[in-house]
Amino acid sequence: MGRFATTVDLYEQFRPPYPVAFFGEVAHRLALTKRHALIDLGTGPGLLALGFADYVGRIVAVDPEPNMLAVARQAAKRAGRDVTLIKSRAEDLPDSIGHFDLVTIGRALHWLDESTLGPLFERLVAPDGVVAICASSSATDGRNAWLEEYAAARRDWSEKKLWSESRSGQRAQRELSSVLQGTTFEAAEVIRVESVNETTVADLAQRVLTFSSSSPAALGEKVEPMLRDVEARLMPMSRDGALTEFVVSTAQIARRR
Repeated sequence: MGRFATTVDLYEQFRPPYPVAFFGEVAHRLALTKRHALIDLGTGPGLLALGFADYVGRIVAVDPEPNMLAVARQAAKRAGRDVTLIKSRAEDLPDSIGHFDLVTIGRALHWLDESTLGPLFERLVAPDGVVAICASSSATDGRNAWLEEYAAARRDWSEKKLWSESRSGQRAQRELSSVLQGTTFEAAEVIRVESVNETTVADLAQRVLTFSSSSPAALGEKVEPMLRDVEARLMPMSRDGALTEFVVSTAQIARRR
């Protein structure tokens, strides 16, 4: 069972969402049409694959976690979308998978072996295609007044080793240029869309469980104490349990040199 197996039911509901405007802006900037094919690596519950479904034709979604694919399959069914789901690590995809005009990676770049990225992108990306490293997270510029306390709570309740991996993964997503060193790809533009959501203290506490370093499997019997602690820390900053969250969604675009 993978490290995200116990986060499946929580991931789609509690992670910061990609707004509809994000997919529209990326599609516009990349001039996507129904003639284009997309493959989403580390698709999880299929957020990116389904988000771009209005703008591309063929869609393939890949993830090594079968429970995540099950959630993605149900989401595709609800949306009435035809998505090919493949249980596999991205690095293990066969050459027969074909080429894609857009290769998307969400919160999974840091789980990929960097030494394989060059050959992987060469195999998957069509001659004029691009890679989009996507992320959606709480704005860190002070607008989310509760975020510092929330990060401290996450750190306190996370397994030390996995927390370190999580932080290094976030750095890898920000430093795409260094990740692509030694490949034929280079970082190009960054597409950025901001949105505002209303959330709750209870939902933010549940969000802690969606990270590998503080998943139900990692916390075990500490889940309920964690939820109570996070809610107690955030409640004084809320309006009767409600909080505003400023979210920044980005797509870092990589093209062939």
